[in-house]
Amino acid sequence: MMTTRQRVTVLGATGSIGQSTLNVIGQHPDRFTVFALSGHANMAQLALDIIRFKPQFAVVPNDTRYRQLLELLPNRNCDILIGEQALADVASAAQVDTVMAAIVGAAGLKSALAAAHAGKKLLLANKESMVVAGALLMEAVAKSQALLLPIDSEHNAIFQCLPADQSQAGVDSILLTASGGPFRQTPMEQLLTATPEQAIAHPTWTMGRKISVDSASLMNKGLELIEACWLFSVPPEKIEVVVHPQSVIHSMVRYIDGSVLAQMGSPDMRTPISYGLAYPDRIVSGSAPLEFSQLLQLQFDQPDRVRFPCLRLAEEAMAEGGTVPAVLNAANEMSVAAFLEGDIGFMDIPRINEQVMTRLGRSPVESIDQLLEVDRAARAQAAEQIKALR
Repeated sequence: MMTTRQRVTVLGATGSIGQSTLNVIGQHPDRFTVFALSGHANMAQLALDIIRFKPQFAVVPNDTRYRQLLELLPNRNCDILIGEQALADVASAAQVDTVMAAIVGAAGLKSALAAAHAGKKLLLANKESMVVAGALLMEAVAKSQALLLPIDSEHNAIFQCLPADQSQAGVDSILLTASGGPFRQTPMEQLLTATPEQAIAHPTWTMGRKISVDSASLMNKGLELIEACWLFSVPPEKIEVVVHPQSVIHSMVRYIDGSVLAQMGSPDMRTPISYGLAYPDRIVSGSAPLEFSQLLQLQFDQPDRVRFPCLRLAEEAMAEGGTVPAVLNAANEMSVAAFLEGDIGFMDIPRINEQVMTRLGRSPVESIDQLLEVDRAARAQAAEQIKALR
């Protein structure tokens, strides 16, 4: 058991994962203290969190947010830093034990890599970092002997179901569960006119807008498949995607003797977060216990890759390898943002993603700077496609 408090940096503190992380930390003041927090747009929430958790540092993206935060903190009690390098600095600082990487999208890549290079306990909730730069991130973890713990509920479940040494001994395949999202049974013709409000109305999980749209298109599951390949050193063909609308079984591992181990729980992100924070211990998370008497059925089905082509695109991207997953991720971030702004339709998302993947093609991964350049090029291509559809 721990005798000293872990010093935690929470990157993306004002988002849903960040807020859940602070909720768990707040339940265990004897175990955790906050070293640094970052926020992107919601300065009011960041100010409240600074007042409550008293971090040494806060990080904001620009001068405008800096001034906004200062106005909300008349009795300033922490140093406020600005920009991407500051994120990397608070992720790799010598005083930090644990980093929650919960910045959405490719914007969280450099800070996650900084934590890995510094040998931190890295709680990875930013799947895009692994999708864009899985090879570089896993190489950094191995070189520095960092402890990488996946926080996505599915990958956290797989981690718990694998052998204790995280080897593949006796493993036949990994079963990645998907809720199916809000459009699981929506007729194809209605998907053409689906609205952002409909897409973000997830039936079981409470998530941010971008990840909710990804769940509706099954791109979220495609990104998770790519992430699982890197995290657990398995090829795409060893991963089965299974639709499970109740979201009670978070993922499973199938063994060669016929056994299947599953991790179950209420759909509450505080469960995997608490597991990551306290690992290898277990602590109270605040999530409701699973009431088996209320589980009338557990349903499973195969995903429809015709209705939801984003899953197929992610499988193809991982199979091609190189920079293709980075291209797909960048195109998807752009197309989802455009959909949320009402500039394109829901079914335009996979269309734009596929066009950008085809036009940019594949190159071998060489460096983080190369991947960031690929990211910029893919965004530029996606912007052209979006403009043509407006």
